[in-house]
Parts: sequence; C-alpha cells; structure tokens
Amino acid sequence: MKYFDDINIGDRLALGSHTFTAEEIKAFATLYDPQSFHVDAVAAAASHFGALCASGWHTIAIWMRLRIRYAQRDDAERAARGEPNATLGPSPGFRDLKWVKPVYAGDTITYVSEVVEKRLSQSRPEWGLIHVRNTGTNQNGDPVLAFTGTGFVERRA
Repeated sequence: MKYFDDINIGDRLALGSHTFTAEEIKAFATLYDPQSFHVDAVAAAASHFGALCASGWHTIAIWMRLRIRYAQRDDAERAARGEPNATLGPSPGFRDLKWVKPVYAGDTITYVSEVVEKRLSQSRPEWGLIHVRNTGTNQNGDPVLAFTGTGFVERRA
C-alpha cells in the first residue's frame, strides 16, 4: 500500500473483472441472500428482474476479493523493488451504496476504485483517511454498483 502522503485525489485502481455464472449466483445466494430471484431461475423469470440475478452483496463480495488481490500484488511488486509498504488500517464504513442495475448470469463486471477525498486523522496523527469511490460496470458499459468506502492509511514517519 502506498503511504497516505503518496496517495492523490484522482488516483485510480483498475481492480479487474469477474463473470458471474448461474451456479455461482445460486451458491452465494443460498448461503447469504436466499431470495427466490437469486436461487431459482423459474421464480426469477416471473419476478420484476425477469431472470436470475446476483445478490447485491455478492457483487460487493467480488469487489472485496478483487480489491484485496490487487493490494497483495501491488505490495509484492513494491517489496520486490525494495520499497516499503504502508499499513492499511480499518475501514470505518461506507456510504452512498447503490445497486444501479441487476447483475445477471453471464454478466462480466469490471471494478474500479478512485480516490475522491483524503484528510489527516485528527485523533490519530500517524494515520490519514482516504475516501474511495468504487464502481462496477457491466460488459455493455452500464454502471451496476457504486459506493464510497473510507479507510485509514498509515502516514510516513
């Protein structure tokens, strides 16, 4: 992770893409969001969605997996160059969560994170807070997911 001091508003991270399969949608929903339009194709066809679609929580879980994998690769590359890695602290939460469009079986969602705000922590001077706008876009260029997450990032000594 870059240090807070090296992060700029407008920095973008292309986290990657994921294709949602019907089997995966059903498996996730069976465990975590067992609404009929997530677990049963026939019921989904008769719903307001018109077809089997992923739980919104599933779309965020995939974002989280891609975000962590991105950070692991980035940290490894930085370490290989002999550069230090900052510590990413806890997240105090997120805001403005919107599931803009359904994610259907077969959809490929591309996830991007962009720093939209940063400030020093008043209570913890060795940390800064970054606010990151996270989005998911389907293969047609349509936004399907958006939220702003906040996280503590270590400052340089």
